[in-house]
Amino acid sequence: MSSSDVDPTQGVYGISVAADLVGMDPQSLRLYERRGLLEPARTGGGTRRYSSDDLARLQRIGYLLAAGLNLAGIAKVLELETENARLRADLERTQAADVAPTPQPARRRSTG
Repeated sequence: MSSSDVDPTQGVYGISVAADLVGMDPQSLRLYERRGLLEPARTGGGTRRYSSDDLARLQRIGYLLAAGLNLAGIAKVLELETENARLRADLERTQAADVAPTPQPARRRSTG
């Protein structure tokens, strides 16, 4: 299995490993979850499992914290970034549909 076969949304990392990978402490990860900044997967027993996408989001949170934003500001930035990505995807789908040829009705010849 290559790294391209791994689903980036699948939770595979425990909280300690995830915290180590992004250079944060586990308490911070729990706080960010409580504040709604991310939502890791849970096992049947309730253990958090962080995905590659979660790790990228945590790195983004760390960057925004370092830039001076508070958690409320970070929540708004992440919300706007998600909405922007959705709108861009919608625009790309619309543009792709506009490029597709549309059948033209047959013209009638006039007899004169």
